Amino acid sequence: MSKEISTKHNLQVLHEDNHIIVVNKRVGDIVQGDKTGDKPLSEVVKEYLKEKYNKPGEVFLGVVHRLDRPTTGIVVFARTSKALTRLNELFSKRETQKTYWAVVKNKPPKTEENLVHFLKRNEKNNTSKAHLKEVPESKKASLDYKIIKELNNYFALEIHLHTGRHHQIRAQLSAIGCPIKGDLKYGFDRSNPDGGIHLHARKLVFTHPVTKETLEIMAPTPNDVIWNAL
Repeated sequence: MSKEISTKHNLQVLHEDNHIIVVNKRVGDIVQGDKTGDKPLSEVVKEYLKEKYNKPGEVFLGVVHRLDRPTTGIVVFARTSKALTRLNELFSKRETQKTYWAVVKNKPPKTEENLVHFLKRNEKNNTSKAHLKEVPESKKASLDYKIIKELNNYFALEIHLHTGRHHQIRAQLSAIGCPIKGDLKYGFDRSNPDGGIHLHARKLVFTHPVTKETLEIMAPTPNDVIWNAL
């Protein structure tokens, strides 16, 4: 398992083998190409692989899942079509354990709690609204959170996702009065200097698509005063 940082490609590789590559996404990276036309992380990883292994022609890389642009942390890519098919199945059946860290200003109502909401997505402004009861076109969303540390003026939460909805953690925490630091879209009062939010995909546990071994991957948090206090 490699922890190398390719400075040329600005890439922190958390795990790499013949079938998969796992990287630590930075604030502002988009995982896959979108209408902004900005260079996606998938292209950066392809360039890194092409150079490292001296590959002629096109490098295969499959996008398995995404993280929101202002979020940081673990992103898994498939290096073979066989791995991609199996990983897609793992993620869609939710046979993965995802742990996130978030920093909020307001103290949550309880030290730990299971939150269940019904999220309705608004395509126009790219947000999701959390409702306590089912509404038309809403999807059930469930997560567990617990306070793991009290920081100066902030609270650090550990979150385990049970469903994978659009902006789920951001919308559900906002719904209990605890928007994530820097998340203007969901009610935080000011942005972070880097345009990101304090939400980090910290840990991922899953079965390797080919070797079948259990992989447990941890992503270091970004280097800033608040994350470093954790």
